[in-house]
Amino acid sequence: MLRLVWVIGISLPFIIYYFFRLVYVEQHPDRYTEEDRYTIGRHMIASAMRNSFVQTRAYGTEHLPPEGGYLMYPNHQGKFDVLGIIYSHEKPCTIVIDEKRSHLPFANEVTRLLRGARLDRTDMRAQVNCIMQIAEEVKNGRRYILFPEGGYTFNENHLQEFHAGAFKCALKARCPIVPVALVDSYKPFGTPGLHPVVTQVHFLKPIPYDEYKDRTTKDIALMVKNAIQQKLDELKK
Repeated sequence: MLRLVWVIGISLPFIIYYFFRLVYVEQHPDRYTEEDRYTIGRHMIASAMRNSFVQTRAYGTEHLPPEGGYLMYPNHQGKFDVLGIIYSHEKPCTIVIDEKRSHLPFANEVTRLLRGARLDRTDMRAQVNCIMQIAEEVKNGRRYILFPEGGYTFNENHLQEFHAGAFKCALKARCPIVPVALVDSYKPFGTPGLHPVVTQVHFLKPIPYDEYKDRTTKDIALMVKNAIQQKLDELKK
């Protein structure tokens, strides 16, 4: 929490600058492509990381599909997770975020900038519509980050239950699934002090649609979880 307070305090001029810039972008949507918006978002994240003494090392970027849309399914550790992935992912991507969490400071701005999807867990009809929207956008080439664990506690580098429903989007979109293993992503905003922190983002080999199309969402969830767990176990050796 100290790091979060520190980065907000020291970055106040930068926060004010980007606040007005984001307002301008929202008021002139036709002037900014998705690539433009993503570039702005990555600059924001890079500045925040420098000011908070956080580095992220990316591995496996060569595994990312060169063309078309896909869904990334990472393990969930904390508030820094999305930032680390976007910082590491060069091509534009966006997020699926819980409706309530999406309105928190900074999360709201990032969601609006990247035109992310807000998932209302209290409204089943809204959830179905959101899934259909995401699937259609992925078919048209967009890339989404979706956390199958839903939320996070103090799980650190230990996996929690992967919810099968999170994989309905992939089945509807008929797209590659990219498992993403996050390591030490809980440390930036989940450990005390301001000491330098290094996190890791591992993009694992994609699972093509033909490989999971005949499986249940429960089986797909287990497949992705096992791939991430295998990478975490490998890194412990």
